[in-house]
Amino acid sequence: MAAVASPCINVCQMNETTQLCLGCYRTAEEITRWWEMEVEEQRALLPVLEQRQLEHLTF
Repeated sequence: MAAVASPCINVCQMNETTQLCLGCYRTAEEITRWWEMEVEEQRALLPVLEQRQLEHLTF
């Protein structure tokens, strides 16, 4: 199975309230584990990150 690109967009700052990265919406654990995850786990996380972004997006 093809590798999954990291969702990192180089805006690496953690929100103290949500404990999510303001750039990719991953937790610190998810960021740390990304390269150790199986491709299936990475693919499963991507829609979760999209949902988190929608829930926490502010204008």
